[in-house]
Amino acid sequence: MAITSANQLELLQTAEAVAREKMIDPGLVIEAMEESLARAAKSRYGAEMDIRVSIDRKNGKATFTRVRTVVEDDLLENYQAELTVDQAKQYTTDPAVGDELSDEVPPVEMGRIAAQSAKQVILQKIREAERDRQFEEFKDRAGTIINGLVKREEYGNVIVDLGGGEAILRRNDKIGRESYRPNDRVRCYIKDVRREQRGPQIFLSRTDPQFMAELFKMEVPEIYDGIIEIKAVARDPGSRAKIAVISNDGSIDPVGACVGMRGSRVQAVVNELQGEKIDIIPWNDDQPTFLVNALQPAEVTKVVLDEDAERITVVVPDEQLSLAIGRRGQNVRLASQLTGLDIDIMTEADESERRQAEFSVRTKLFMAALDVDEFFAQLLVSEGFTNLEEVAYVEVNELLVIDGVDEGTAGELQTRAREYLEAENQKSIDKARELGAEDSLFAYEGLTPQMIEALAADGVKTIEDFATCADWELAGGWTVVDGQRIKDDGVLEKFDISLEDAQNLVMTARIQLGWVDPADLEAESDEDADLASEEAEA
Repeated sequence: MAITSANQLELLQTAEAVAREKMIDPGLVIEAMEESLARAAKSRYGAEMDIRVSIDRKNGKATFTRVRTVVEDDLLENYQAELTVDQAKQYTTDPAVGDELSDEVPPVEMGRIAAQSAKQVILQKIREAERDRQFEEFKDRAGTIINGLVKREEYGNVIVDLGGGEAILRRNDKIGRESYRPNDRVRCYIKDVRREQRGPQIFLSRTDPQFMAELFKMEVPEIYDGIIEIKAVARDPGSRAKIAVISNDGSIDPVGACVGMRGSRVQAVVNELQGEKIDIIPWNDDQPTFLVNALQPAEVTKVVLDEDAERITVVVPDEQLSLAIGRRGQNVRLASQLTGLDIDIMTEADESERRQAEFSVRTKLFMAALDVDEFFAQLLVSEGFTNLEEVAYVEVNELLVIDGVDEGTAGELQTRAREYLEAENQKSIDKARELGAEDSLFAYEGLTPQMIEALAADGVKTIEDFATCADWELAGGWTVVDGQRIKDDGVLEKFDISLEDAQNLVMTARIQLGWVDPADLEAESDEDADLASEEAEA
């Protein structure tokens, strides 16, 4: 088959028709045709030749040219695609290395095999162009809601026609036991768009928390306009969900706006989510207050926050325990997802029992250490004294507020407390030395004898050993494994040392040993401050 004047315009018409059908640029189809013709020409003239084809975009005329590159004499390898400077002088007056010389060659006759090969090249190029077009169309739509038609279902996964391409709604991204028939209309959240070898893969979801957030944005104009902001979402798809909202306008109630007149707005979202119950909660920057709101409809009487462990203890009335936990732990689980905290729930009776146990332990400690009777020890605990250090080193005036305590009694209490602490310190020092602790560790400021005993028991016996410790090894911390937070016990955790304090102690030891230059630390600190400032401005 030769490209004759009779079918030159047919090339352009074919390119236009294919481009219109596949919704791609006609120029890409013509480029594919040029490449396929060039490949056919190479099979005719020789694979070593550099044959290029150009199709005129106006009249469809295909021009075949052979291109040769000017190279140094000693670098000439391919006689069909290269030529020396002297050889090039036959075609141009002043050739230079790197120049490309082209001359037209006759069009080729395409046999059946060559034509089939050209067809495959064109189809491949069209498929690639179609994939690129789909990826460019959908890559910026990730995180939005889209409507589509169900095409078919494969092993529980639903293939959805989006008009400009196909997407997949996987089994675990469907709500409950949703089932669809071909041509059913479905509304989904575009979870991810990936460019893969087999083409762009568009993943949809109806269980993603952001799907519900986007639905509220569609139903509540105040959210779309930015007057109301969605701060957090937690879902148990198909069953229950919690969404935290805040208003940037004091005159607008965020919860009321999301509920709508007679619940019309929230009901529209509930219907789309197959009857999923939705709790709309006012956001609060104060975490304990926010948690009280998040545990609705349960009532909370007391909240204790442990910021270091990112855990929070909630006390509820005895009759509210099952409501706070929810069926199969659903309510407390959603509240935990919403706040980002691990939540421990206990009843008032449990909390009272815990406080009584602590009261009893402290009472016995004061009785044994200060040699006082139970009544006097209970007075000390009732006044807020929790350990012997507070009794030993507190201002005398704070002891005088206790009934029956004069200056003489206060002085005696502090003397007994200090003597007891000194004795305990000496026991720890002796035990630490037995374990092999060296003088460098005792001389290090910031470590108590009890801490040194604990370190020596763990194999940390010198200041060099201490300097190699990580902050979390001393203060403890949390590690996430398979989505579960696991507690890492610290050697000095029982002494209530924070992660920041542990870091400062270890870094000071490294500086004293000359392992770290303080100037480098200051430079890093300045860089971090500058970066934080840039992020804040952005």
